[in-house]
Amino acid sequence: MRVWYFSEMAFHPAWEEGLKRGSLRVVLPNSNFDPATGHTLLNRYLDEFALCDEVGLDIMVNEHHSTATCLTISVPMALAIIARETKKARLLSLGTPIANRPDPVRVAEEMAWLDVLSGGRLEMGLVKGAPYEIAPANSNPATLMRRYWEAHDLIIKAMSTTSGPFNWEGEFFHYRNVNIWPRPIQQPTPPVWMTGLSTGTGTLAAERGHVVGTLLSGGIAKPMFDAYRKRAQELGWTAGPDRLAYAAIIGVGHTREEGRRRANLVADYVRTSPVVAEPFTNPPGYNAVPANVALMKAGSVKNRFVGDDGSKDRTKASLDDFMASDTVFAGTPDDVYSQIKDFNERMGGIGHILFFGQGGYLDHKDTVENITLFAREVLPRLRTLTPDTITRPAAIAAE
Repeated sequence: MRVWYFSEMAFHPAWEEGLKRGSLRVVLPNSNFDPATGHTLLNRYLDEFALCDEVGLDIMVNEHHSTATCLTISVPMALAIIARETKKARLLSLGTPIANRPDPVRVAEEMAWLDVLSGGRLEMGLVKGAPYEIAPANSNPATLMRRYWEAHDLIIKAMSTTSGPFNWEGEFFHYRNVNIWPRPIQQPTPPVWMTGLSTGTGTLAAERGHVVGTLLSGGIAKPMFDAYRKRAQELGWTAGPDRLAYAAIIGVGHTREEGRRRANLVADYVRTSPVVAEPFTNPPGYNAVPANVALMKAGSVKNRFVGDDGSKDRTKASLDDFMASDTVFAGTPDDVYSQIKDFNERMGGIGHILFFGQGGYLDHKDTVENITLFAREVLPRLRTLTPDTITRPAAIAAE
């Protein structure tokens, strides 16, 4: 099992004002951002990513926009710095919201450049993007998935074509000559990741041999993972654990109380992240009809735990609530290993844990200790849980 550390590099000094206004995203004025404080925080966060390379963790970065919950506004920008400062860690972009980006060929160039800069350490996440970023990007939610898949196919073709320019005339994108320089070290492309929650996403990911991950979603992950395995079998190959990833908040301490305290501070990210003005939570056309039917049956669910009965509001959830839903693993190294081992067994075997090890008010000292203790006491045992092999079939990988 591989472990990827990530932090959304939040600007938590603005959270109190965002909570008072009822939205930390889209409409919170950036007058609430202090550039001097931001300078200190960004450099601190990058130091924490660099530490991961020293202790043997891989690294994940994502991006969000117009929000106090995440200062990473460009995966390629952040990973370029991290790639230059690290030597061994695999670097996961999870990811670039390609349905909202105006130029997929530019994305292909950026990812290829990162792969070359890092010496072939890039893992490339091509994601749909969050619903509350539709408005800032001025995207059409009704056509977002068609645009996503066209951008996805164009990026893959641009990165894997080495014979000279090709023409692209699609529904959303038009190019006379596509011929990116540089081309990536990893051929035909770096490994591709997707994110999702539904069985449909699991099926689509399996058809392409991509890694599929889900974030902070608890038991709802299993049907998606099972759908992936089932579709792979139908296509004549067996999907190993390395095709499946799960993100959770993790707090480790020398005592159970210390680990829980750290996890509870990181969990403030989960408590604040869904605080978004209502018009931006579910733009018309963003969700498929079955998904919206499920939401309507559950009532207002923008703050609810994904996959439960809608009875818990995650903005007010306790640490024990989060742990019961597999959103958080916390305690001593033995506790955390046991919790992840149990979760791994219930999921049928997963190959990647995305370690949300810093969030909100967890300070630098606690973050460093969380990273270091996890890497020393938990990571070696997790590596024995599932085989570290690549099961993506060659026929799909060569497409």
